[in-house]
Amino acid sequence: MVTISGAYSGFAAKDLTATADFYRRLGIEVVDTPQGLLLPFPGGGHAFVYSKPDHEPAGFSVFYLEVDDIDRAMDELAAAGIEPERYEGFPQDERGVVRGRAADRGPDIAWVLDPSGNVVAITQS
Repeated sequence: MVTISGAYSGFAAKDLTATADFYRRLGIEVVDTPQGLLLPFPGGGHAFVYSKPDHEPAGFSVFYLEVDDIDRAMDELAAAGIEPERYEGFPQDERGVVRGRAADRGPDIAWVLDPSGNVVAITQS
């Protein structure tokens, strides 16, 4: 068996400058490295974003950000000019949140897109 000392996520972006700006507005620390962007997460772990000019975004969330109050988080995102992604057929409210906690069907969750179309989920358990 392999002894694992840590783990991280990685994904591509078309424009690292615009991507760094977006994640900073989202409230995530961004560390520029010669190879790309390092996004350290509160509580440990990180994501690595690398440049890929012909990048095509995946149809799923590249990572999930946990918040204590999703309503406050969505208000803060709106104030930063970051609007929620809306999905046809999803019961999203005016803030773009699917309310799962009230119905005991999972977390409250919303999604935003980074400049390359990568999906980032915002959740409150």
